[in-house]
Amino acid sequence: MNQTVLLVLQLVLLGVIFYFFMIRPENKRRKAIATMQSSLEKGDRVVTIGGIHGRIHALEQETVTLINDEGQKWIFERNAISRKVEK
Repeated sequence: MNQTVLLVLQLVLLGVIFYFFMIRPENKRRKAIATMQSSLEKGDRVVTIGGIHGRIHALEQETVTLINDEGQKWIFERNAISRKVEK
């Protein structure tokens, strides 16, 4: 009886540790990225998940049009923006 209680406690402890070190930080990171992507504005300098740097030229519900320094326009999904570049 004691061994089963000890085993259950170890599994619960392992689950709690897994939650606080793996699941919770990932959820916080995902929420921060979603907040950043929803707050994008025209003129913001951003980097895509592929490493392309550009300035936001136009925003739509699901897409973002970026313009690079050479004047080329690229259309990306909004969730392809990984971060804003701060000046």
